[in-house]
Amino acid sequence: MGRAYFLRLVVGALLLFAEPAIAFAEEAVETAQSIIKQQIDAFLRDDARTAFSFASPEIQGKFLNESLFFEMVKKAYQPVYRPGNFAFGRNKVAGDQVIQEVLITGPDGKDWTAIYQLVKQPDGTYKINGVQIVHSAPGPAI
Repeated sequence: MGRAYFLRLVVGALLLFAEPAIAFAEEAVETAQSIIKQQIDAFLRDDARTAFSFASPEIQGKFLNESLFFEMVKKAYQPVYRPGNFAFGRNKVAGDQVIQEVLITGPDGKDWTAIYQLVKQPDGTYKINGVQIVHSAPGPAI
């Protein structure tokens, strides 16, 4: 009886502490997805200033101004700049980072996967710290 009671007590304590961690991860993912969507919306409106504002200080420091950032995105990240459709895929929260997969149909109709890395800033906000874009392999015919 003592061992079973102790086991229930330990499991209960683990569940008690796990709940806030799960809620934190869900909130971080929802925040990251909102930021990505807002940045894509800014690209679609050709709003360089707003799009640039979602970039981390590290990324912003690589560009003299938002216009240069915007031109880089237009050239190197065309599917992100002008997505036909996009949907959120898998995600992962690791410490102060959120990794979010975004499945994108580019303006040319080709499928892409953009992997966003967002980092929590000292003020508690998240900023986009990098995007890796890869051509998606076609799935099975349906």
